Amino acid sequence: MKLNEKPINLLALFRALRPSQWLKNLSLFAAPLLNGQLTNPILFTKSFIGFIIFCLLSSSAYLINDIADAPRDRLHPVKNKRPIASRAVSESLAVTVSVFLLFGALSLTTLINFYFFLISLVFIILQYSYSFFLKKQALIDIIGISSFFIIRAFAGELATGYHLPVWIMMAVIFLSLFIASGKRRSELVTVGRASRRALIGYGKGLLNFYTTMFAVCTLISYSMFTFFAEPIGFQGIVHHFLLENFPNAIYRKWYMVTILPVIIGLMRYGQLIFEMQEGERPEDLITTDLPLLFSVLLWGLLMITIIYVL
Repeated sequence: MKLNEKPINLLALFRALRPSQWLKNLSLFAAPLLNGQLTNPILFTKSFIGFIIFCLLSSSAYLINDIADAPRDRLHPVKNKRPIASRAVSESLAVTVSVFLLFGALSLTTLINFYFFLISLVFIILQYSYSFFLKKQALIDIIGISSFFIIRAFAGELATGYHLPVWIMMAVIFLSLFIASGKRRSELVTVGRASRRALIGYGKGLLNFYTTMFAVCTLISYSMFTFFAEPIGFQGIVHHFLLENFPNAIYRKWYMVTILPVIIGLMRYGQLIFEMQEGERPEDLITTDLPLLFSVLLWGLLMITIIYVL
């Protein structure tokens, strides 16, 4: 298969879609998970379709973003290896694939509902706006990055009809701001202001302040969730055992146990940002850094146990 007499590198094209970043879209499962509905086949199917849609939309936006960033990426010690920046994937092919993914994703929204279509449209418009305008402005770029996490969580609500607890939403907001601030700090320290226009408006001290503040707000918000959240009442296999032998244990605030992996995760991510300057690619850290991966898996295991077993 050829385009303009040049063979298409399918592996490079797949890399240009940034599949590692699809992990962010798992947040669409948060609403059914925390409401005890993850085992509901209808809602799980809707969440899964929503996940696929947002993966397609994300990849469409990444292709356009990499086209816009290609001249600057070629000056970056790491980003110059990106498929479009290295010319392994032509810009014309990237545009074609991006448009195909966009219309394919929006067509799939008909399998969910009209409101999911609207939130998907808002998501992709913001993604394109970020690529060409928002990311060039200091402060607005960090808010833009965090807004994508929030939209994903809200999309999960629209797909299933179940809402996330308000304190969880606050934790998502602050966590996304924490990750975005750490990303900008690592970029500033490792490659300097020349790599991104928005970095001109930042200093190391300011980004240290943002990162620390948002980490603290994340922990406080999540702690408030664990204290105020009402039990789901799934009545799993352990529930009946506790009811017969330790009835008072059922009404304890079991969610508070999940604070431990959150603390471990925040501490480890802070170490990666401040000591190792590795916050530039957060999606890679989650899958490659063992302590961080352990904290995420432990949190998930504890939440599933509390909701679906107790």
